[in-house]
Amino acid sequence: MTQAFTLAPRYRLDDESPWLEGIDPGRNYWIAVNGDANIKLAIPGLTVSSLMEWKQNIRKFRALQPGERMDIVRAAQSCTIYCISSNCYAIEAEVAGSPIWHLFDQESLDSLLMTSHPDWQCAAKDIDLGRQLLARSWQQVVVSC
Repeated sequence: MTQAFTLAPRYRLDDESPWLEGIDPGRNYWIAVNGDANIKLAIPGLTVSSLMEWKQNIRKFRALQPGERMDIVRAAQSCTIYCISSNCYAIEAEVAGSPIWHLFDQESLDSLLMTSHPDWQCAAKDIDLGRQLLARSWQQVVVSC
């Protein structure tokens, strides 16, 4: 039985609209939602502590079958990668208070996950993206007891 081809638009590396803003030092993937530079979102990316853990996670992602998922858990954030069908993956997020799914092809998501390699360093221009994330956290309301 063949997999049905997913006709929903998704982020691809060869996409005409520039959607990838960058990857900050904390390995957050900054995207312009649907290529709109006015709506930027930081998706928590994969972080690992060893080369062995990196290899295990890359293999796990590449082995995902339709209907399976892979959780990326970090200290303060997490996200889940859902395998929708062959070459179609989703990451859920929230934009303007509404839950949405960002769809990616396998090559794009694989490339993003590769940046979790322990030796990877972000581009100099992307260091400011990490500062933006830190500035956003300072604007959040703190709950006191």
